[in-house]
Amino acid sequence: MNIVFDRELIEKCQKNAPRYTSYPTADRFNSGFTLKDQLHQLELAFGSAELMVPISLYIHIPFCNTLCLFCACNKIITNNRNNIVKYLDYLALEMELYFNLLGGKLNVVQLHFGGGSPSWMSIEEVNKVMAITRRYFNLDNAKEVSMEIDPRHTTTEFIHALKKNGFNRISIGLQDLDPKVQKAVNRVQSFASSNLILESAKSLDFQSTNIDLIYGLPLQSVDSFATTIDTVINMNPARIALFNYAHIPNLFMPQNRINDADLPTASEKLDILQMSVDKLSAAGYVFIGMDHFAHPDDELAIALKNGTLQRNFQGYSTIADTNMLAFGVSSIGFIGDSYYQNTKDLDSYYQALDNNELPIMRGLILNQDDIIRQSIIQDIMCQFALDFNKIAKQFALDFTNYFNSELAELKTIDNLGLIILSDNGFKVTDKGRFLIRNVAMLFDKYLQTTESIKNYSKAI
Repeated sequence: MNIVFDRELIEKCQKNAPRYTSYPTADRFNSGFTLKDQLHQLELAFGSAELMVPISLYIHIPFCNTLCLFCACNKIITNNRNNIVKYLDYLALEMELYFNLLGGKLNVVQLHFGGGSPSWMSIEEVNKVMAITRRYFNLDNAKEVSMEIDPRHTTTEFIHALKKNGFNRISIGLQDLDPKVQKAVNRVQSFASSNLILESAKSLDFQSTNIDLIYGLPLQSVDSFATTIDTVINMNPARIALFNYAHIPNLFMPQNRINDADLPTASEKLDILQMSVDKLSAAGYVFIGMDHFAHPDDELAIALKNGTLQRNFQGYSTIADTNMLAFGVSSIGFIGDSYYQNTKDLDSYYQALDNNELPIMRGLILNQDDIIRQSIIQDIMCQFALDFNKIAKQFALDFTNYFNSELAELKTIDNLGLIILSDNGFKVTDKGRFLIRNVAMLFDKYLQTTESIKNYSKAI
């Protein structure tokens, strides 16, 4: 697929939209989903040997040693190592509860550590949490074991320890190399520290490496970010994620410390994005979708080419859709036809586990309409196309009647050039791929009944 950056189309279609790492999106979860519901979903999903297929695991480590002002993650700022030690003990309790409920070890195909900063753990703590995980789950055939890395406190010895523990992917948070931008968001980080970690992972033959960048941060300019992009291209990670900074200070309090006047204008942000995309394309990176780029020989690019690309809470993935058990505060899992989220604060998390209860805060059991639309949005986000006949056959419905209002809206975005519409489906155009969230949201039932899109980030 070609990268076509249509500036006029993007400006015309700019709006707030979900990122669709799930459907329904997490803001639709509710407290009506209880522990009883979770236990029932576990029984449905894992109640027979035939259903014991490999699962994914997500482990949330909320601790960081410094506060990045742009961050929208659930995090706890601490330099007290005892807090981490205690947390790992409770992760063990949570895993043991699931182990007992499920009646044994499940096979794991994918394990991801997010945060916070999971790399704020010491080598000994990594060894401990992996020993705990292996005690209750079988990681012997895991295809992907990954961790988000903050190079400011990571050493080459730490990367060696990850390799010994079976990790084969890392994602490095770099964001921007300009010292003025770094100071404005309270994340001062040298090029040398990031490059050292990347080169260490390469030397150990990690299966894939990723660098996260953010455009739209305070004091950024086209020229300054061009230097960052050029440097990252020379670093040559297998993947690059180029995220749009979402400035929503009413939701994320630390962002109030960012001076609004220092933020690039909407037009300047598009200039920065367009420059970045041009450079990444010229360097041979494949545009995966939304904000992901990869080398042509990376598994992500191969999955895009052969039609097996997936999307989950970690973004684009090569792992087929699986049940996902999630551990730690605020973590989100997916079991059967349901989502669940753990409690967001440590005290509630610890109290539930002290009471020998899963720390469930909220969730959602998908109805049939949710399941249909979930499949459609996954196809749009990952295949950049939708086959009406496939959906009609899969769910035994008359597509034209079921999605009558959506078809009218599809004609509108067809006229705009986002898609090419036919009687049997549509394909997203090359220039429409930057606005894939706009296409997917047409099938979001919840957005048809509410105006609550202000808390989502801009599509671009």
